[in-house]
Amino acid sequence: MSTQVSAAKDKVPFLQKGAFGSGHLVLNLLPGALAVFMFFLVTAFGMDPFLAGLLGGLPRIFDALTDPIMGFISDNTKSKFGRRRPYIFFGAILSGILFALLWQMSENNSSIFNFWYFLVMSLLFLVGNTMFATPLVGLGYEMTSDYNERTRLMAFANTIGQIAWMLVPWFWVIIADPTVFPISEETLRAIGEMGLTGDELQKVTDEKLQATGVRQLSLWVGLGCAIIGILPALFCKGMDPGEMENRKKISLTSLGSTFKELFSGMKQVAENKPFLKLCGATFLVFNGFQMVASFSFFIIVFYIYDGSYGDAATWPAWFASLTAVITAFMVIPIVSKISDKWGKRNAFIISTIISIVGYILKWWGFDVTMNDRFNETSIGQGMNNTVASFFEYIDPFLENIGMAWFSIDTSQGAPWLMFVPIPFMAFGLGGLFTLMMSMTADVCDLDELENGMPRKEGTFGAIYWWMVKLGQALALVLGGLILKLVGFDESIGRQSAETMINLRIADIVIPAVTAAMAIFVMWGYSLSEERAKEIKALLVKRRGEL
Repeated sequence: MSTQVSAAKDKVPFLQKGAFGSGHLVLNLLPGALAVFMFFLVTAFGMDPFLAGLLGGLPRIFDALTDPIMGFISDNTKSKFGRRRPYIFFGAILSGILFALLWQMSENNSSIFNFWYFLVMSLLFLVGNTMFATPLVGLGYEMTSDYNERTRLMAFANTIGQIAWMLVPWFWVIIADPTVFPISEETLRAIGEMGLTGDELQKVTDEKLQATGVRQLSLWVGLGCAIIGILPALFCKGMDPGEMENRKKISLTSLGSTFKELFSGMKQVAENKPFLKLCGATFLVFNGFQMVASFSFFIIVFYIYDGSYGDAATWPAWFASLTAVITAFMVIPIVSKISDKWGKRNAFIISTIISIVGYILKWWGFDVTMNDRFNETSIGQGMNNTVASFFEYIDPFLENIGMAWFSIDTSQGAPWLMFVPIPFMAFGLGGLFTLMMSMTADVCDLDELENGMPRKEGTFGAIYWWMVKLGQALALVLGGLILKLVGFDESIGRQSAETMINLRIADIVIPAVTAAMAIFVMWGYSLSEERAKEIKALLVKRRGEL
C-alpha cells in the first residue's frame, strides 16, 4: 500500500496536465474519426469493398515501420526546445491539414483514382500523425519521475481523451443529416437531370449527402485537431535533455549507423521483461475488446430492434457515448485511487476483473424480454416518461440549431437495461491505458538503470503503441471472420435467432477470456512501487542530482 506523498517538484502543474490531455484528445479523435469515415468509402464514394479493405490495411503496415523510427529520432534529438516538442508542434498541424485533405475526394471520380488518391494521402497523413503521436507519448513518460504522479497524469490525460469517444459516435448521425451539411443546389439539379425515381433516386441522394457530409466534417475535425494538438508543444515540459549523454547523431550522412543504433535500441527494449508483460496484457485486453466492439451495434439493431435501423435510431450512438462519459468521469478516477492505494499491478487486476463482470452482465442487459419486462415496471415507465418529456421540451431548440438527430424516441419503450453493464465494462479500457502508460514510464527508468543514456521513452512508446495498432488491425480481420462464423448475413435485415444467440455469446466470451489471459500475464509483473522508487533513487545518485 502506498503511503508516500509526491514531492512538490515531482507534481505536474494543472496547465501542463491540461495541455497534455488536449494532445490525448487529438490522439483519440483522429483515429476515431478515421474509422467512422472509412465506412463511407464504400457507401458514399463508390469504392470497391476489396479496395476499401486494402486502404484500411496497407497504411497500417507503413505506420508500423515509421513509429519506431520516429521514437528513435525524438529520443536522440538535440534542440533548445527539447527532444519532443518541435515534432509535436509541426506534427499536429500536418496531421490536421492532411486529415482534411484526405477526404476531399469527389464521388464522381473513378474508383481507381480515388483509391490511389486516398492511399497516397493516407501515407502522408500517417507521417504527420506519427510525427505528432510518438513524441507526445514519449513526452508523457518523462513529465514526472514520481511513481504515483505518473498515474495521476495519465488518468487526467485519458479523461480528456475520452471526450473524443463521446463525439465520434455522433459523426455517423451528423454526416447523414441533410440539415447539417446540405447538398448544394447544383448537385440537386444534377440529380434531378438523371431522371431517377423511387429507391434509385433515394440511393443517389443519400450517396451525395454522405459524400458532402464527409468532406465538410473532415475540415472541422482537421482544423480542430491542428489547433488543439499544438498545446502540449507550447505548455508541457519534459526531462531536461541538456546533460543527457550518449545521444546518437541523426543525419542523412549517418543513415546506416542510425538504423544500426535504432535496431540496437529496439533489441534492448524487447529484452525488458516487465515491458513485454505490459505489451502482452495490452494486446490481449485491447484486441479482445476491439474484436467485438462493433457487435453491440449489430445486437442493438438486429436483435433488440429486429433489423430496423430506423427503430434503433440513436441508441447505438448513446450506448457508445455513455460508455465514454462513464469511463472519463467515474472509472478513470476510481482506477487512479486504487492504484495509489494498492499499486498499479493490483489496480490492473482489479479493474480487469470488474470488466469481466460487465461483459457477463451484457447477456441480461441486451435481452429483449428483460428490457420489455423492465419497461412494464413503474421505474421503466417513469424513465420513459421523463426522457420523453425532456426531449419534447427541447426538441424545438434542437431543430433550430440543426441537432434534431440528438433526440431520443421512447414512444415504444427503451432498452434501458443495456446501459447497466457499462460502468463495469468501462473498467477494461479505462484501467488499461491509464495504468499501462504509467507503468511504461516506470519501465523507462529500469531501462536507463540497465542500459544507460539516452533514455528511450520515444522508442518504448512507439513499440507499445505498435502493439496496440497490431491488435486493432488483427481485431478488424478476426471480427469480420467471427461475424461470418456465427452466420451473420449482411444482405438481409432480419437475422435468424440462432445467429443472434451465437453473436451475443461471442460478444461476451471473447473479451472475457482475453481479459482473464491478461490477468494471468500480469500476475508475475515484478516492477512494484518499492522497486520503482529504489530504481529512481539509484538514477538520482548516478546523475548526481539533489
